[in-house]
Amino acid sequence: MTHHYQPPFHTDESFGDLLLEQLRRAPWLLLSAAVHAVILATLLLFVGDRPEKARSEVAKVEMENSLPEEELIEPEIPPVEEPEIEETERVDPELDPTPDDHDETEDDQDWEENRGQEDFVSDKQMDSRSNNDAIGLLGGAGGPFGGDRGGRHKRRKGGGEERLNITVDRALTWLSQHQEADGSWDADGFPARGNPKLGPLCDGKGGALYDVGVSGLALLCFLGAGETQRSGPFKDTVARGLRWLKSQQDAEGCFGSRSVSNFAYSHAIATLAMVEAWGMTRSAYLEKSARQGVAFIEQCQNPYKAWRYKEADGQNDTSVTGWMVMALKSAKMAGIEFDERRLAWALDFIEEMTDEESGRTGYLRAGEVPVREAGMEGEFPGSESESLTAVAVLSRIFGGQDPAENRMVKLGAELLSKKLPVWDRARGSIDMYYWYYGTLAMFQVGGEHWRRWNAAMTSAVLETQRADGNFCGSWDPVGAWGQVGGRVYSTALMTLCLEVYYRYGRVFGTGR
Repeated sequence: MTHHYQPPFHTDESFGDLLLEQLRRAPWLLLSAAVHAVILATLLLFVGDRPEKARSEVAKVEMENSLPEEELIEPEIPPVEEPEIEETERVDPELDPTPDDHDETEDDQDWEENRGQEDFVSDKQMDSRSNNDAIGLLGGAGGPFGGDRGGRHKRRKGGGEERLNITVDRALTWLSQHQEADGSWDADGFPARGNPKLGPLCDGKGGALYDVGVSGLALLCFLGAGETQRSGPFKDTVARGLRWLKSQQDAEGCFGSRSVSNFAYSHAIATLAMVEAWGMTRSAYLEKSARQGVAFIEQCQNPYKAWRYKEADGQNDTSVTGWMVMALKSAKMAGIEFDERRLAWALDFIEEMTDEESGRTGYLRAGEVPVREAGMEGEFPGSESESLTAVAVLSRIFGGQDPAENRMVKLGAELLSKKLPVWDRARGSIDMYYWYYGTLAMFQVGGEHWRRWNAAMTSAVLETQRADGNFCGSWDPVGAWGQVGGRVYSTALMTLCLEVYYRYGRVFGTGR
């Protein structure tokens, strides 16, 4: 016997069958009346308004189906391929998109509660507004800083700045296209995300253990350009990245595996990104992660000293300390509480590492030249760099030391001015880590020091961005640390250099 599926609410006799049977038995007069009645009922059904009760029931269902903020962002995003976007969509210098203050694609229950507040989803969401000029992270030079902040949304035009904007857009596009489906940036696996139709896939793999660190750097590039998980053409990229980064945090707040020998680097950078994202959006989904990341930084610091690779192991170095200082300073601007003596201890350690005569800051010993990865000293000598001096100058200014008055800041700026960025592989002068910190430091110093540095830096960076096939928008991972970080690392650092103009406000004003 064959069984047929019966739809829900199925009956053996339809309404039409019953009506037809009744009509057969009715006089013709009644038949005419019945036909008119059916026609009238049908017209009322299609043109009549829905009763108020029905409308209220629909509204009730729609309200019940809206999700609170954490439910909107928490579910896993299914793997999707980034669409191929024509370059003119993101790099046309005439485009100057403005953020949609009513974009509710992400965790925006709190946005609904603050719909009337102008700044709620802008990049100006900051506590402690009187201190915002201390660092440009968490809002940058615009908003309360009064500059050109807004990243890609409010960038300056004219002269060479249009080319700078195009360069940043290409870099963001490359980073977005090479993001993994789970939201991470794979330091050694990213080439597989390229498009074979465009030619050879990218080379320049980095260390397999540094995904957390390079993912944090990549996210900082988008945040620095004004992109968040709520607004901007790269909001999906940012949302996936933040969700993945949050998933890499353990119960004590550490980002990434502690089995990595120098995990403190990755933790500091990831915390910096998470704090900045929370500071820009005040998303409840990110707040706990940001606060726990900061708390773990405190846990890792050596009492009365600084940081190195692991948790309070008694060792200290200037490089890791620089990343930790940036993360803590950002936390302070975001209103995340911590023991501020920790910043003072870090500055005391930096003083210990600085030669009083020259102003040079060393890595483990006062005044030593920057160290190099084993085997790289011959090709990229430390004598061509002042990377740790740059870290020290930036840390001092963020700590409140006026570059116009502090002797060590002045001496450090002089040293940086003598080693301006030059892309010369034969000379061994390429050091992107140095250029990143040097750009941040010299922008804060301002004046002639900044003008000279800026001219050299923009030339070195703009002229060397790749423009071909799958490489388009990236920088080759050459230099002292390029082989360790890889192409994602190098591209992120160069992008962050170019974003300093609208990402940071000067601590001591802009008059110099």
